Amino acid sequence: MTQPLGSVMLDLEGPQLTPEEADMLMRPDVGGVILFGRNIEDATQVQALCSAIRAVRPDLLLAIDQEGGRVQRLRRGVTRLPAMARLAEGFESNSQAALQHCQDAGWLLGMEMAACGLDITFAPVLDVDGGESTVIGDRSFSSDPQQVSRLGGAFIAGLNEAGMAAVGKHFPGHGSVAADSHLELPVDPRPLNDLREHDLVPFADQAARLGGVMPAHVVYSAFDARPACFSRSWLGFLREEIGFKGAIFSDDLSMAGAHVAGGPGERALAALDAGCDMVLVCNDRAAALEALDACAGRGSKRQAKLRYGRARPSLENLPALSRWRRVHARLEALANGEPSSSLPTDS
Repeated sequence: MTQPLGSVMLDLEGPQLTPEEADMLMRPDVGGVILFGRNIEDATQVQALCSAIRAVRPDLLLAIDQEGGRVQRLRRGVTRLPAMARLAEGFESNSQAALQHCQDAGWLLGMEMAACGLDITFAPVLDVDGGESTVIGDRSFSSDPQQVSRLGGAFIAGLNEAGMAAVGKHFPGHGSVAADSHLELPVDPRPLNDLREHDLVPFADQAARLGGVMPAHVVYSAFDARPACFSRSWLGFLREEIGFKGAIFSDDLSMAGAHVAGGPGERALAALDAGCDMVLVCNDRAAALEALDACAGRGSKRQAKLRYGRARPSLENLPALSRWRRVHARLEALANGEPSSSLPTDS
């Protein structure tokens, strides 16, 4: 039977686990660890770090932001991934090929992250590119909601094929606001019906296949004055109208867009009370400790269900798989800027 897992996901200071961090991870309210660039040297070192964490707490959920393009924390010893907009090129002329490429990319990403010892990557981005957001931009598959849904769905299928849960972000959609929620609190004034017909389409279509969803630090003022991450209305909408049954992760509560909810402990409780299952508190150890104190006794089984459940693939053996070799070559070429039209098609 799945046991509840603590509600706080935090980060580490460097590429090795320190004795002080090992003690901190023993706190029952810690439910997970997310790795950033400062924690990473290469794939083998990440594997060793994950093993060291699991030696302290085998039950923790280990995560990374590994989307492709600009957002790729681990770069050495794994495949370089192109931005999702590059992966989606050619959809209009050959939709089946583009969908297969997205599924293959999701599969390869899931296999490589699982081989490194990780449970989840916070991917894919299901935001529809509205042409306003530089922080989203080419992280989105497309400016067309239906294309985002189909291409994102193929990527999710690939992750699932590799045994890894997918976490869609940033609900209900961050692609049509210019402000960067890392630096300020964006406001999207569009009415709910506009969001239903545009940004919400991929989340509604893919809800049953997602293991997790990450809400945005954005205020959708026509629906609720609170940012989605702290909004009972939005997270209730996600559960009740869209029917999502997986885990809800806050975006990093250290981001400027989250500060509207108060201090670190207040932010963490506000997100949990709104309906989040797990809160991320990163890049601020004092804030993480304050959040842990505030969240004592809070936990959920939903995030525990996202731990990788299969025998993990081996980093050393992945190149022996013909599918890995084929997909690796294509993704590396796209990441290098080669035009998709010049690459060989799969036969």
